[in-house]
This record gives sequence, C-alpha cells and structure tokens, in this order.
Amino acid sequence: MTKQLRVGILGATGMVGQRFVELLENHPQFQITALAASDRSQGKTFAEACTWRLAGEMPEFVKALQVQAPEPPLDCDLVFSSLPGDIARETEGSFAAAGYPVISNSSAFRMDANVPLLIPEINPEHLALIAAQKKSGNGQHGFIVTNPNCSTIMLALALAPLHRKFGIESVIATTMQALSGAGYPGVASLAISDNVLPFIESEEEKIEQETLKILGKLNGESIEAAPMKISAQCHRVNVSDGHLAAVRVKLKDSAPLKDVKQVLSTFSALPQELKLHSAPEQVIIVRDEKDRPQPRLDRDAGNGMSITIGRLQPDTVFDYRFVALSHNTIRGAAGAAILNAELMIATGNLK
Repeated sequence: MTKQLRVGILGATGMVGQRFVELLENHPQFQITALAASDRSQGKTFAEACTWRLAGEMPEFVKALQVQAPEPPLDCDLVFSSLPGDIARETEGSFAAAGYPVISNSSAFRMDANVPLLIPEINPEHLALIAAQKKSGNGQHGFIVTNPNCSTIMLALALAPLHRKFGIESVIATTMQALSGAGYPGVASLAISDNVLPFIESEEEKIEQETLKILGKLNGESIEAAPMKISAQCHRVNVSDGHLAAVRVKLKDSAPLKDVKQVLSTFSALPQELKLHSAPEQVIIVRDEKDRPQPRLDRDAGNGMSITIGRLQPDTVFDYRFVALSHNTIRGAAGAAILNAELMIATGNLK
C-alpha cells in the first residue's frame, strides 16, 4: 500500500471542514493528522470544539485530535483549506510560503493568474501553473491550488463537453442554491421560510468569471479566458443540500438534440481513466424524466460527485436549455478539493 500523506484541515469545525473529515475517513491516500480552527476552538479536542452537523456520528479517529491555530507549522504534509474568504488569503499564503501545498476550497486565490482553478475532468493541464507560481514565490516549495465556487463547478462540468464538441457562444444560468452553501448557522429561518432570497453576495460574479478561467486555455504561465459570454443570477432556496441551475446555451456549431445528449452522457476524462478514488464512474448523469433532477432525489448521485442534468430540450431563444444539479458541499466543495489532490498525486504534482 502506498504511504499515506498527512493532512491538515484549516477551518475544520465548519460545514465544509466537517465534510473533509467525513470524506477522508478511511481514504487510501490521506490521513488526517492536524485540525485547525478559530480562536474559540483552539486547545480543545475536536469532539469538544465541533458540533457535528452531518448525518451519522463524528468519526472516532478525529475526536481526540486537538484543534490548533490555523498557522504554520502544523504536523502534516499538506493542508486542505475551507477558511472564510476574509481570512483565507493571508493564512493560505503563509502556509504556501512555509512550504506547504495548499489545496483550497476558499475563494481568496481563485482568480490569481498563476493559481490553478482546477476541475480534474476539465483542465488538468492548468496544474502547469504550479511551476510559475513557485518561480514567482522566491523559491518557496509550497503552492496553492484551488477548486471553484460550488455552483461554478456544476455549471462548468455541464458546459465543458459541449464547449469542446460544438463551441459555446453564450450562457444564461439561474441558480437555486441550498442553505448549506451559506454555512452554519447560515440564513435565518424567518428569512428563508416561505421565501426565496434573490441575492447571494459575490456569487454571480464568481460564476461568470471563474467559468471562463476553467474553460480557458493554458498560454505559457497564464490562462487565456474562454471566448464566451456568461450571465448568472443566483437565489437561495429552502433546501438543505444540492444546488440547482436552469441553464440556456447558445452553441457555435449547430447540433441535433441526440448529439448533445450523447456528448453529455458519455463525458469521461482523466480522473475516470486514472480511476481516482473520489472520481465518479459517470461524471454527468442525463435523466429523461420530465421532473428530474431534484435535490432530494439526485444530489447523492455518484456518492455526491456526479452532476445530474435533466429537462434537456431545444430552446426558443438560445439553442438548448437544461436543468443541472450537484451536491454543493461534496462535488462543490470538500470532495472537489480531495479529487484535486488525488489528481496531483497521480500526475506527480504532490508527493
């Protein structure tokens, strides 16, 4: 068996931090050896500091680990970060400067020119930016790799096979996003009960900007953004987990519906070829039922790592429309970062 890499989790007591703990239990390549969180948790055991919010019990193996400050040094080979954006840049930067690989779910570095914004099925070649990042970091051995915003991951995975096959000119996406995306305690119950909130801070900008970087081309030591237009509107809805998006797409090359469906349903990429531990066997599940996907029924597809597309049909304004769904704290957060790290091991970028 390959030696496991020792992992630290920054922001370990939060919702995404807990997902990291859950998903890394019994992982063949990673072992959690350090947990870090805010001042009020430091010095306590994880069992004392963390109110477990996920289904089932807190894994036994982390209960006795002491929660430390989110600053180097930590007893680990790499860190997964789920820190809030307002503190992530300074903290993640300090770990990279201290020599740690930082695999981040936070937004702080996503749009930096030399930081890979990675979805392994779409842009593994963007990992070449690590070399440019190290070169600009005055010889530091650490580096930062990020995964996108939770809704961006879902949209980019749906668009990537269409863009490769037919080209895309324009996209309009309207999201209906789950409560867990706001963390805990998140949205006040009196605000979301019997209601839809038509604004999520910075979410629309993230989708519009990040998708273009992910679908863009590596050009030397930077990314040339994909040549398409994306418009997003984001809403918070009264659903626990699972982000939904109603999407309209204008293609560059015309294509019949059967070809569009086949390109989506047969999409497979490097993680599937490498059989990475967290990679779903089927990246995109296309459903024919008129009322699917639904968060409660479809968010756990592929152990939460597949996205589901339904209501695929010609559109009267653009070319096609569909509804996409993904699990926002698994594929959209912790699971995405773990899959990134698995790809980095397989490609020699993480040792």
